[in-house]
Amino acid sequence: MSSLPERADVVIIGAGHNGLVSAVLLARAGLDVVVLEAAGVLGGATRTERPFPRVPGLGQSTGSYLLGLMPPELLRTLDVDIPVLRRDPHYFLPTPGGPGSPYLLFGTDREATRAQMQRFFSPRDVTADEAMQVEIAALRADLAPAWLREPGTVEEIADRHIRPQLQSTFIDLVRGSVADYLSRFGFKSELLMSMYAVTDGLSGLNAGPDDPGTGHNFLVHNMCRLPGSDGTWMIAAGGMGTVSRTFADAARAAGASIFTSTPVAEVTVSQGAATGVVLADGRAISSRVVLGSCDPYRLMSLVPEGALPAALTDRMAAVRRPGTTLKVNLALSALPRFSCLPDDAASPFGSTIHLLPGSAGLAGLAGTDSPMAALRAMWADVQAGRLPAEPTIEWYLHTTVDPSLQDEAGHHSSALFVQSVPYALASSSWEAELPGYVDRLLAIVDRYAPGTSELVADTMPLSPPGIEKHFGITGGHIHHVDNTVAFNERMPYATGLDGLYAGSAGAHPAGSVIGAAGHNAARRILTDLGR
Repeated sequence: MSSLPERADVVIIGAGHNGLVSAVLLARAGLDVVVLEAAGVLGGATRTERPFPRVPGLGQSTGSYLLGLMPPELLRTLDVDIPVLRRDPHYFLPTPGGPGSPYLLFGTDREATRAQMQRFFSPRDVTADEAMQVEIAALRADLAPAWLREPGTVEEIADRHIRPQLQSTFIDLVRGSVADYLSRFGFKSELLMSMYAVTDGLSGLNAGPDDPGTGHNFLVHNMCRLPGSDGTWMIAAGGMGTVSRTFADAARAAGASIFTSTPVAEVTVSQGAATGVVLADGRAISSRVVLGSCDPYRLMSLVPEGALPAALTDRMAAVRRPGTTLKVNLALSALPRFSCLPDDAASPFGSTIHLLPGSAGLAGLAGTDSPMAALRAMWADVQAGRLPAEPTIEWYLHTTVDPSLQDEAGHHSSALFVQSVPYALASSSWEAELPGYVDRLLAIVDRYAPGTSELVADTMPLSPPGIEKHFGITGGHIHHVDNTVAFNERMPYATGLDGLYAGSAGAHPAGSVIGAAGHNAARRILTDLGR
């Protein structure tokens, strides 16, 4: 490792995937780039760890867990290759009944999916699903070029990029709610609507299904364009740390210097321009440019009060939200078995497994709310500071697709991704409630796959405050800025303070492992420097 310099052309705060993308592009342009990461590891929330004391050899993507939204054009620009593995099937919607109970396995075999939907749901649902997929595919293709450019307003992007017959649909979707969008297609099954609303519309949001902007999050989560994905999410071989490691290797090869365990305490400002940074240990680096790839609120806290335009700070304060995601990382001693699946069914592991309130009704079990009513009740609990008794759970188990993560004993890495929970509890604390709530979640899992809780060898639960502490994200919000906030309403690349730029998931186009913000911020810097 080289010694920390006293001066650089560009100082990047944070070695998340966006910051590393920026480092590659800026260093290749001939700039002297220094990347400073507060944590002891690279990647921000895009990392592979071995977090289980009882199963120390098991690899796990503890934060982000799938790769889908990264533009293939970005990978070609960076001239890097990230090995990815296709999930097939990619969605599994079980019910908690025994053999013969309804289920749905979405995979490459479209005819099998249609047959399941007609058997367990209805022909109307087949028609609705196919119409929605066609429309989303068209919007995905039209919107894609906008992600690697400076953002405009929703209306400007519609005019510039979206085919005329879909422009009003696009505007209504981005501005509106996921519930309203799904209702347009005439689904008969609320369970299918609930599945799409949760996994695409509500994932990572501080919002309920009827809230404006959840349609934007739905569109974002349907922007999967990686080769071979066919519009679905992929697994990064070796875990999500492979993404960060690939970018870090390319940045170093281009001449960038990357330092971990090096927290920044302050951005220095002189005569109306950023002039460098001061580290927590008192050392200083002067620079022409400071780029924040940390979350926008962390970056703003490092700048002297009054240095940023008031219009920016006021707008960012207005859209600030705490995180509402709970992730329970699990080490399993063996594979569970779903009671609804026949013996000859395809393996559901590797897919996104949707455990949804209201699914018991489809299995003929009484006493359950309708799925969409259950979603609304869950969000009401979260707004009141209560832990939902019937949360939505997305369950992952990737080691059947990527066995490289397994330890010598053959343990499986798994996780429960829970939407939504409160950041702060109204009448208790996360420290007091988290162990019991993890048990509650595992009891829900046992309804679908009896005996799973007995297979748990170790856990690493991360509440929203836990996400904030572990990954250094303000408020524990996995998208930095809520994805109800679209395009030019997010953190701008050029902050309005000369020499200070932002390029994290809180900027355009959205929160997730995309990398476009790092690309676009670097392009803006190079333009402003006359490169």
